Amino acid sequence: MLQYLTITNLALLEWASIDFDEGFTVVTGETGAGKSVFLGALSLLSGARSDKSVIRSGEDQCEVEAAMQFDRPNSINSLLVEMGLPECEDGVLLIKRSVRASKASRISINGSLATLANLQALGSLWIDFHGPGEPQRLLKNECQLEMIDLFARLQDEAEQYRNAYDEWRKTLSEIERLRNTTKLSQDQIDFLRQQIDRIDALELSPESVEQLEIDFNRVASSRDLIGLSEELGSGLIGDDGVVASLSPLMGAAKEAAEMDSSLGELADRLEGVILEIQELGAEYEMVGSSLDFEPEFAEQVQSRMTDWQEFRRKYGRDVAEVLEAREGMARKIESQGDIEGALDRLHEKADKEEAVLKTMASRLSSKRKKAGEELALKAEAVLLELGFKKGKCGLNLVKQLSLKPYGDALPELLFSPNVGESLKPLSKVASSGELARVMLALKTILANVDSVPVLVFDEVDANVGGEIGKMVGQRLKGIGANHQVICITHLPQVAALGDNHFVVEKDQSGGRATVCIEKLGAGDDSRIVELARMLGDREAGSALSHAKELLSESTQTSVDS
Repeated sequence: MLQYLTITNLALLEWASIDFDEGFTVVTGETGAGKSVFLGALSLLSGARSDKSVIRSGEDQCEVEAAMQFDRPNSINSLLVEMGLPECEDGVLLIKRSVRASKASRISINGSLATLANLQALGSLWIDFHGPGEPQRLLKNECQLEMIDLFARLQDEAEQYRNAYDEWRKTLSEIERLRNTTKLSQDQIDFLRQQIDRIDALELSPESVEQLEIDFNRVASSRDLIGLSEELGSGLIGDDGVVASLSPLMGAAKEAAEMDSSLGELADRLEGVILEIQELGAEYEMVGSSLDFEPEFAEQVQSRMTDWQEFRRKYGRDVAEVLEAREGMARKIESQGDIEGALDRLHEKADKEEAVLKTMASRLSSKRKKAGEELALKAEAVLLELGFKKGKCGLNLVKQLSLKPYGDALPELLFSPNVGESLKPLSKVASSGELARVMLALKTILANVDSVPVLVFDEVDANVGGEIGKMVGQRLKGIGANHQVICITHLPQVAALGDNHFVVEKDQSGGRATVCIEKLGAGDDSRIVELARMLGDREAGSALSHAKELLSESTQTSVDS
């Protein structure tokens, strides 16, 4: 259940904090009052795309925040874990979204940063919108299919079929790829084998390539390094080197120390310097000898580096890409040996997969037909209450010429609004008002199997009025027994049936237009006044009296139910 909704600087609304209750909630207000702000806030929280135009003029950002309480949050928590987000604490889901003028938008779920995709995935689990355009969706066979699968609880079976269908299509794609495989000449095969052998000889790995580059750099610069090392070694410990020059001085230092013992430390220090120079010279000579590579080794390193550079140019910049190219060449050679055999095996596999698919599709169609006919009968009973005294509903399965991702047939809901008229597809017989009532009838029935807790209806009662409007309201109120229903309506007959009532008003008395949202108490005079406004005149005695009657009837209806 939606617990609260806080809106800041969204469109014309400066700020609002709305607490929600269970059951049937109605939202009313004059045309243009700003009811769309209410819907806009919920849409933002469910993952609708938006831009900076939604920010209230003169402000840096708008922000919407909501909390949802789930009695059984298992599915929500599973999705949160999958997305790497914190689970609901005590079954409460916290969502906040900010749209900023000069910075990137910010989304948080249960206190952690999240993405728009995260918001959209969660939105499909907690809220469902039914707007003025929803009845038009009913004309699409795919929408009718979704309803039937939901009614019959066939979603898992339908998903299993889709997965099997995808695998079958992959097999067909592989067949097509092999068919288009060009037969290679022997020279081409020999070239590929040669390339594979050369790549294998390198024994490629990130570590081996790193060592190769080290060896290559050392070999490439070895001559210069040997010359410098020899020069340094000779200069330090050679016949005319530093040590040879310092040796006479060492003798003088020792003689001075014999004359004056206080100079002994200086003599020791000089001796240490000479020894250090000797060690340095020896090490430089060793460096030179270590760089004197065997010609065979140097040639091998050069050859390996040449091959590696060639493969990088041809097949990719790193080891993984070169090895992937190597596997591709191996597959080409392998395919050459048995293209026809491979095609035969793939055809056999595809035939088996297709046979299984046909069985699955046939079983799905049979279940859908049975469920669709049951759904049509239930819808027919509801439509009777909604003013179609002689209305009839039915179902036709349109067989497809080939297997589709959904099966082998599409459902087609049939409708006849008047006695004596044959059943025809909805698109051919239903007016906008009739279509809206058919959709409402189906939504009423499906509410019992729909797991989404929050249902938002935006003017689904358009094109109806009077007694029919009252029946529409009763149906929406009935859905509110198992769901939290939020309905934006212009009909007082519907508004009077709300367990909770919010009114949206626009104030243009100041320097700029502002929108405010107010909750009306069940027995408040303000609610009677709002209903009277919807009836035509908030100050007229007849309208006020009629409003009181509507509320009284609503209370009686709740007691009777």
